Amino acid sequence: MTSPLTTAERNELIQAAISARAGAYAKYSKFQVGAALRTADVQIITGANVENASYGLTICAERVAMHAAVAAGHRRFTALAVATTGGLTPCGACRQVLAEFCDDLPIFLVDADNPAKIAETSLAALLPQRFRLEE
Repeated sequence: MTSPLTTAERNELIQAAISARAGAYAKYSKFQVGAALRTADVQIITGANVENASYGLTICAERVAMHAAVAAGHRRFTALAVATTGGLTPCGACRQVLAEFCDDLPIFLVDADNPAKIAETSLAALLPQRFRLEE
């Protein structure tokens, strides 16, 4: 999938993900993640991972951003940037949550330790056979 964003829009989204990472509560893993989700009406909603002593209650940055966006009334999205050490992909749970609202979505994977290192992928490539309920 080719990104519909201009270079300036892409850079703004990536910088927002890097900045969001600073808000992570990663007391246990020490693995900070920042995410920035661009809405169809050109807003950027960010999120950071929030860990919990009961590990299963931890929530990823991508889901924090998506839940904040949905709570604010957004339902259509045009891109996501995720900033981690190493530029890793979203987990399976995050992929499925994203797929609830997006058939496909450009995703920028940013190595927060080397922000010039950016990989572009898509939700369809990361989750080719997503779970769907028939309506």
